[in-house]
Amino acid sequence: MPTAIFGSIEAGAIYALMALGVYLSFRILDFPDLTVDGSFVTGASVAAVMIVGGYNPFLATMTALLAGFAAGCLTGLLHTKGKINALLSGILMMIALYSINLRIMGKSNVPLLSEETAITKLTAFWQGLGIDQAIQSLFGALGMSFIPKTWGILILMLLLAFVVKVVIDLFLKTDIGLAIRATGDNETMIRSFSADTDLLKIAGLGISNALVAFSGALVAQYNGFSDVGMGIGMIIIGLASVIIGEAIFGAKTIVRATLAVIGGAILYRIIVTLALRVEFLETGDMKLITAVIVIGALILPKLIQQQKEKQRKRRRLAEAKKTNAYGKSGEHLAAIKSDS
Repeated sequence: MPTAIFGSIEAGAIYALMALGVYLSFRILDFPDLTVDGSFVTGASVAAVMIVGGYNPFLATMTALLAGFAAGCLTGLLHTKGKINALLSGILMMIALYSINLRIMGKSNVPLLSEETAITKLTAFWQGLGIDQAIQSLFGALGMSFIPKTWGILILMLLLAFVVKVVIDLFLKTDIGLAIRATGDNETMIRSFSADTDLLKIAGLGISNALVAFSGALVAQYNGFSDVGMGIGMIIIGLASVIIGEAIFGAKTIVRATLAVIGGAILYRIIVTLALRVEFLETGDMKLITAVIVIGALILPKLIQQQKEKQRKRRRLAEAKKTNAYGKSGEHLAAIKSDS
C-alpha cells in the first residue's frame, strides 16, 4: 500500500501540469475545451518519436510542448475565425488529432523502456547528489520499514509543477493575462475596450494545450511508452483535479486556485489508487471511479452549502421569534418564514 500511494503522488505531480492547463481553459477562459484528450497524446507521441529517433529527451519534451500549443491555437482558430461552437471546435480538433497522432507515431504504440528519457536522466542526476542515501538513513534511524529507492522523480516533478504554477500566477497578472481573464469573465466588456478577444482566446487555448502536451510527454517517459489511446478521458481527469482541489483548498485567489489544482491532481491519483484496492473493483473500472469522484466533488460542496444556509435561516428564525416575544412587530418573522 505505501508503495502504491508513493507512486500515485509521483504520477499526480506530473498530471498536475495537465490539470493546470485544464484550469486555464475551463476556469480562466470559460471555454469547454475537449482538445485535451488529443493534445495530451500529441505531446506523448512527439516526444516518444523524437527520443526513439535519437534526439535529446529534453529537446523532445519542449518540442511536444510546442506541438500542444499549435493544437490549442487551431482549436481557437476554429472557434473564433471559423465561428464554430466552442464545444464542437474542441471535439473536431480532438478527432483530428487522433489520426494525426497515429501519423506521428506510425503505429499505435511506441515503447520507451530501452531508451534514455528525461525521467531516466533526472533520476541519474538526483542519485548523483547523494540525497537518497541521506533520506534512507534518516528513515532507517526512525525505524520506518517503507523507504522508496529514490525520491528524485517525486521531488523534481513537484518542483516543476510549482515552478509552472508560479509562472502562470505571474502571467495572469500581466496585461495580457488580465485581458485573458477578462475575456473569460465578460467578453463583451473587454471587447468594448478595443481588445482583440479572438487573439486572446487563441493564445489562452494554446498555452492551455501546451501544458497538457507537456504533461503528456512526461507521462509517456514516466510510463515507458506512448499509446494512441492514453488520452481517452483525460479531460475528465483534469476536471476532477480542478474540482477536487477547489472544493478542498478553495479558489478565492489565482495563487490559491493554482495551488489547489496541484493538490487536487495528487489527491485524485491517491483516491483512484485507494479505490482500486477495493476487492470488487478492477482496473477497467477506472473511468467509472473517475466519474463517481467528479460527481461527488460537484454535489457534496452544494449539499454542504445548502445545509449551512438552512442552519443560518434557522438561527435567524430563532432570533426573530425571540424578538417577537418581547412584543415587537412580527413582519420580520413572516419574511424569514417565507424566505425559508
